[in-house]
Amino acid sequence: MQTIKKMLTARPHLWYQSYWLLYLVWFFALDLTVKAKYILWCPLDGAIPFCEWFVIPYCSWFVLLAAVTASLWWADTAAYGKLCLMMFSGMTFCLIVYMLLPNGLALRPDVAALGRDNWAIRLMQMLWRADAAVNVCPSIHCQSSAAMALAFSESKLAAKRPKLKIVAWAWAALICASTVFTKQHSVIDVACGLALVIPWYFLLYFRKKPRRAA
Repeated sequence: MQTIKKMLTARPHLWYQSYWLLYLVWFFALDLTVKAKYILWCPLDGAIPFCEWFVIPYCSWFVLLAAVTASLWWADTAAYGKLCLMMFSGMTFCLIVYMLLPNGLALRPDVAALGRDNWAIRLMQMLWRADAAVNVCPSIHCQSSAAMALAFSESKLAAKRPKLKIVAWAWAALICASTVFTKQHSVIDVACGLALVIPWYFLLYFRKKPRRAA
């Protein structure tokens, strides 16, 4: 017990994770009650084929979330705080947008027309049943993935470890790609989700290089 107490004292702010209770209640309340008024689509959506195997990187979001959050909380408290600020503020903004501008998709394919059946398709069907095709723009999946990649790549854990930075950004990029290949999101959703992270780079990480003396 004392060991746990010392650990929590040395690494504070674990309580930030209580935000997930608010988020899950809010998100699923909207998911069950909101009817989309704005159906999102762009020509690029039609050019991207459905590929059920992208469900693997899509679901790996949960692994990335656990790994990045836990490692930063354990090893870099400052980076952990920045991650929570970026990610949770962005998620809250997305939920507010869903309330004010209820949006959705009509991209999901007719499984029977695909002419194939495998465990990945069955998993996708489970996801579609659990997650209605509403509340999609901006994409929380993409917004949070980019926030995690940014926070991790700018943390002590990735300092002088460029390969870890590449892995973090490649993983986030694969998750973002998976959202459109699984028809969970439009390209519009992805772009809007990523745009939410850009200001945080300049607010939290961007440092102007000092001018050299003439």
